[in-house]
Amino acid sequence: MNRNIITAVRMALVTLVLTGVLYPLVVTGLVQAVFPRKANGSLVESRGRVLGSELIGQRFASPAYFQGRPSAAGAGGYDATASGGSNLGPISRRLRERMAADLARLLAQNPGAPGPVPVELVTASGSGLDPHVSPAAARWQAPRVAAARGAAEAAVETLIVAATEPRTLGFLGEARVNVLRLNLALDRRFGRPRGTGG
Repeated sequence: MNRNIITAVRMALVTLVLTGVLYPLVVTGLVQAVFPRKANGSLVESRGRVLGSELIGQRFASPAYFQGRPSAAGAGGYDATASGGSNLGPISRRLRERMAADLARLLAQNPGAPGPVPVELVTASGSGLDPHVSPAAARWQAPRVAAARGAAEAAVETLIVAATEPRTLGFLGEARVNVLRLNLALDRRFGRPRGTGG
């Protein structure tokens, strides 16, 4: 009996050291050596200051910036510590009311936008932190952003084209635009708007 307990304890310790210490150290060291930027959160910096991660969406309220998808992550949305959807189903009155309010707000804020509001601008992603919009959703917002910055719409659309990421490996997913990176490109091209916190 004692021999069985000693053997079990030894196996538990060996397993703990292998899977709880050595394996994580090897994997962490390998990833830090091969993909250091990704391993450290794909942080986006400007002038030595971290502005966010290109993997996590954030709120942009100013009309001079592109806006991403709505977020249900956390009480106020865009909370990276509370990633998740709202769990509201298609027959939920609360979801319909939130989407109707977002739709009304978007239409009021974007009077020069071409065509109907892209559906992704009124629907949250499963994580609530999707950092991308489609190129069509970015182009839909271009008239508002150009007007708020006093810039030509064509110049803003050129930035959208430059910021568009193709499908992964040419066939996975869809073309997409990282909202944070696009907004930083706006600031580099046209300067940071006065009185905006982003």
